[in-house]
Amino acid sequence: MTGIAAPRVRGGPTPSALSHDDMTHVELTWIEKKIEYWIRFGREAHEQILDRRRRVVSFRPNTVFAFVRWAANDFGTIISRIDIVRAVQPGERYQTLPFVRPGGEILLKIDGWPKVEDVLRHVDAIEAIGIEADAVSPEHWQHVHNRMAAGHQPRAYTLDQHRAFLLRRRIEL
Repeated sequence: MTGIAAPRVRGGPTPSALSHDDMTHVELTWIEKKIEYWIRFGREAHEQILDRRRRVVSFRPNTVFAFVRWAANDFGTIISRIDIVRAVQPGERYQTLPFVRPGGEILLKIDGWPKVEDVLRHVDAIEAIGIEADAVSPEHWQHVHNRMAAGHQPRAYTLDQHRAFLLRRRIEL
């Protein structure tokens, strides 16, 4: 091939799918009261604005982020979902997720607006004690997922748990 990029055709690869870097790319759309895909937390390394309603944000490997998807039609809500994802290293296994390229390690996956609101309140409670949500132990997000999937309330994340996680992580490095 001569190095000339093939034109993007309808149904062809998305802009983030064309990337050859080691970041995780998330395609966001915001059409008021129709499609609202947004990042609740996570440190973005790059942002590409595609147009007024669409952009692609990128995360470095091992970054944890929350991706919220909500969409409605004339009859009401058709999807409410939050995924808390860890961006993976190149060559590392990952799970696929719509609008996330290539994918990531899904720490939490919750459907349905009442449960999504519960997770958002949980995130708010963590931030209220002075901890950035993307710095929380990945095991805690898995705990929240498992408890909510079983119909139980997750335990609160505490400063003591966070200190223990940070110490464990320092020892593992």
